[in-house]
Amino acid sequence: MNYEQTLHYLYNKLPLYSQIGRRAYKADLTNTLALCKHLSNPEKKLACIHVAGTNGKGSTSHMLAAIYQQAGYKTGLYTSPHLRDFRERIRVNGEMVPEDFVVSFTENIRSFSEEISPSFFELTFVLAVAYFAQQQTDIAIIETGLGGRLDSTNVITPALSVITNIGFDHMDILGNTLEKIAFEKAGIIKKNVPVVIGESTPATSKVFIVKAKQENADIIFAEEKLEIGKLDYSAQNLSVELIDKKNKGNTKFFLDLNGGYQQKNLRTAITAVNALGKKFPVEVTDMQAALRQVKKLTGLFGRWEVLEEDPLLVLDVAHNQDGFGELLQQVSLVPHEKLHVVIGLVKDKKIENVLKQLPAKVSYYFTRAHIPRAMPEDELQKLASTFGLRGETFPDVNIAIEAAKNTATKEDLILVCGSVFVIGEVDLTIKVPA
Repeated sequence: MNYEQTLHYLYNKLPLYSQIGRRAYKADLTNTLALCKHLSNPEKKLACIHVAGTNGKGSTSHMLAAIYQQAGYKTGLYTSPHLRDFRERIRVNGEMVPEDFVVSFTENIRSFSEEISPSFFELTFVLAVAYFAQQQTDIAIIETGLGGRLDSTNVITPALSVITNIGFDHMDILGNTLEKIAFEKAGIIKKNVPVVIGESTPATSKVFIVKAKQENADIIFAEEKLEIGKLDYSAQNLSVELIDKKNKGNTKFFLDLNGGYQQKNLRTAITAVNALGKKFPVEVTDMQAALRQVKKLTGLFGRWEVLEEDPLLVLDVAHNQDGFGELLQQVSLVPHEKLHVVIGLVKDKKIENVLKQLPAKVSYYFTRAHIPRAMPEDELQKLASTFGLRGETFPDVNIAIEAAKNTATKEDLILVCGSVFVIGEVDLTIKVPA
């Protein structure tokens, strides 16, 4: 097989969550363990940071990867889903896994894989750890896919576990209360392995504390270590002051990830780096240098991504209730006249919880990604109308963006959001004809 044939095989032979949703989710680790054993357990050859959470785990993972890469460590990064290129999921020092490795790995494991029928995610994760082991990474940042306890990535024993936050998402799989969701995320806490909690509530804290005690794991709450001080936002950058609660010293960080919500992910990431300071020491200057260029170092895209100005055109992968709450706070920080929202959602989420947060006096452009899970744009329009949200429908996100750009003035803000898959289909060269 060549690379294109390999991708076709991976996408069409294996159950893919982004395409079919819950039916692709395997609620146990049997296949992943079998695949790893077949390859002589590459996951046991890695030093890892394991990152779970409802929101922010992707940004936090990229921040961590950038920091360790800047500090001189050979750094692996595994995240999901990808936006455009499958290889975005697997990087070493920011470089995507080579096509020939994807081809050779798939060919070598194909016979065994077809015996046990793993999901797309199970096979992809094992591909990642096999590549990191081959590359002899010093440290690998591993983002969970869905949940934690039964997530395919949970076969690793990391040097540190990180749980960014708990919110309502994937409730059909993880549970319909924050405590149930926290229980699933807490499943990544391992025996004698410290864990950093980015954000918590009294209810979720109890879940984490109980699990950490059971595993004899030191538990570190980022909010108890670092206080967020002064914030400054611009269209391209965010500066955040972090104050050490113990010694009262303060450090300023400039981020190229300029969404205001990144302040919480920053605090989580810095707390995690400090927690591993003895095993993997990093100078503050390296942290600062890395955070100025996370996008360049790791290829992160789609988190309050400013594509154009006059009018301001922004992409954001926010796709659940809490994510939209943070996104709307960010919108409130940005000076603009009128807001235009290009939105597409997947139909297996609690869409009503998203729509009820959105402001009514906004121009909406309802669209969809070209995947089976996407809610058709006319259905989304109809459902949105019950919340007083009005707008036209468009069969493709780029047509919707073009319509918004034709309508907006230079003082307006165009926001494209609702689904990772919608953002992944945006034509980054789109221009409105004169």
